[in-house]
Amino acid sequence: MSLSTQKKIWIDLDNSPHVPFFIPIIEELKNKGYEVILSARDSYQVSDLVKFHNLSCSVTGRHWGKHRLLKVVGTCARSVSLIKMMGGKRPDLAVSHGSRSQLLATAILRIPSVMMYDYEFVARSPLQPSWVFMPDCLPKPAGFEQRALRYPGLKEDVYLPRFRPDPSIRSQLGLSPDDIVVTMRPPATEAHYHNPESELLFDAAIRHIAQNENVRIILLPRNERQGVALRKTWKQLIEDRKIVLPEHVMDGLNVIWSSDLVISGGGTMNREAAAVGIPVYSVFRGRIGAVDQNLSNTGRLVLLERVEDIPAKIVLERRPQIHGEAAKQRPALPCIIKGIVSILETGQLPPNS
Repeated sequence: MSLSTQKKIWIDLDNSPHVPFFIPIIEELKNKGYEVILSARDSYQVSDLVKFHNLSCSVTGRHWGKHRLLKVVGTCARSVSLIKMMGGKRPDLAVSHGSRSQLLATAILRIPSVMMYDYEFVARSPLQPSWVFMPDCLPKPAGFEQRALRYPGLKEDVYLPRFRPDPSIRSQLGLSPDDIVVTMRPPATEAHYHNPESELLFDAAIRHIAQNENVRIILLPRNERQGVALRKTWKQLIEDRKIVLPEHVMDGLNVIWSSDLVISGGGTMNREAAAVGIPVYSVFRGRIGAVDQNLSNTGRLVLLERVEDIPAKIVLERRPQIHGEAAKQRPALPCIIKGIVSILETGQLPPNS
């Protein structure tokens, strides 16, 4: 493909999990001769992860908290900034994993768009993307029967084959080889789908686990504001080194891999753990999506629904590490790449998608 005909793909990194998810997609598209333009929102740990992975990326906008009106204002303001940023570049296709700001910008700039998602109950924009991609356990949404691509497995399967375990993670965090390590991530308290019951379950889980002498907790806040609150709430356990909060951004997959089990308020961390076979418990109390329900039904994820479930269902024991599980090839990435390339070259999805 010559430089004069090189097609441009605009990818917007709207949330922390999108960074590792899109890295192999970016590399595959570049290898096929496409130009990839990146933008990002300074939300949660996106900016830190962009720097951590050395991505060339324009950052604009931020997270506006859980107030609905501020979310709307922030989305519109960021869209204006993205329009200014991308107006002269004229991408041939815009791709994101749920970026409302990009969707609004593409509607104004008349750029075809692909919206990916893996949670069907997220608040929808009144604007519609040109195509949608989702895991194959989700049904095609109404109105998108010919414009929806369902890929096999989980979105985490896209980047897991690239993962290489770092055996030094425990020592970096000051953990003993004899410790039972529990990685915990609080609920997304600023998300529109947040249910306060999740916080009650999460706090109860910390109290229960901290009573065990040989257990250490790696606590991973979602943003700086949440980190400040956690340090205040669990001040004594942190001083006693029962709880460890990393002082800098770490590779989340390596932290999970170094753990014996994971407890999280839902989302990517739960699914990463399930995808590599690590015991994982969810305290998410919003509407359970098809992905998590499927993981629960197949025994790869345990849903904690009541405080009584915590001592009854959580098993605190050392986990043997199976190093080949994460690295095995999975078909999600080739399927997504095939879909994007087909849209770019033919204006439609490949047959039988």
